[in-house]
Amino acid sequence: MYAVIATGGKQYRVQEGAVVRIEKLDAEQGAVVAFDQVLLVGAGADLKLGKPFLASAKVTGTVEKHGRNDKVRIVKFRRRKHYKREGTHRQPYTEVKITSIVA
Repeated sequence: MYAVIATGGKQYRVQEGAVVRIEKLDAEQGAVVAFDQVLLVGAGADLKLGKPFLASAKVTGTVEKHGRNDKVRIVKFRRRKHYKREGTHRQPYTEVKITSIVA
C-alpha cells in the first residue's frame, strides 16, 4: 500500500517502512507525526483519489533525525558591469519513517 501526502508545500509518495526526507518539522527526534493531507491511497489495482484530500485517510510516522542538505552556491553576475554577488544555502530537512497508512 502506498499514499501521496502533501507537507511543506511539496508532495511525496510514501510506503509503510520507508524513510522519507521532507521539509523541516518542529518535532523532537522519536516523536510521532501525523499527516492529514493525503491526496491518494493505492494498493495494487485499487486506488482512492481525494478531491483534493481524502477525509478518512491518515499517514503516521516517527521522526528519525533532523539535518541539513548539501551546500548550494548562489551566484548573481552581470558581465561588464562590475557586479558579482556570491552566497550559499543549506536547506534543513527531517527524516521520517512511515509507520502506518490508514485509508
